[in-house]
Amino acid sequence: MCGIVGVYSLKKNVFEYQESVSDALNALSRRGPDAAEVYWSGNVGLGHRRLAIIDINKHANQPMQDQSGRYCLVFNGEIFNYKTLKADLEAKGIIFKTQSDTEVLLQMYIMYKEKCLDLIQGFFAFAVYDNLNNDLLIAKDPLGKKPLYYFKNEEYFIFGSELKSLQAFGFEKKINMNSLFFYLQLN
Repeated sequence: MCGIVGVYSLKKNVFEYQESVSDALNALSRRGPDAAEVYWSGNVGLGHRRLAIIDINKHANQPMQDQSGRYCLVFNGEIFNYKTLKADLEAKGIIFKTQSDTEVLLQMYIMYKEKCLDLIQGFFAFAVYDNLNNDLLIAKDPLGKKPLYYFKNEEYFIFGSELKSLQAFGFEKKINMNSLFFYLQLN
């Protein structure tokens, strides 16, 4: 099943959120018993709970970085056409160290940036961070099969696979009545 969580700090040192990210990751423990890791850099903390399915090797654990260390990815889901995409990337000179769809997704993002979303097929929620440009992209599949919740205030932008993971950050919980109206109206 896997689970992801992350924080992008807008004001504070991101390391001030270590306990919150750890608690958020622990809230996702049932989603991934095989590995749990957190990546810290710049303004970002990215956490992942892994349920190893496609490639059970520890090199396929996440958060996953590219060889240069510029990009880091956390991913929940499955890319159905990853073998075809991997073959295309290998033909372009990309060398892979795992058999995972995660590494293929990371390399697709590096090569195509946001346009990779037009090429991948599957169900997914992921976040990728670019250390050089201090950019964070979060995305989910068009049908919304994999959950991805988020919250933003003046201090941070947080996201996670479950609402209970976001509650570890202790923000005030209140219902947005406009959103509730649209949800009830449009389902």
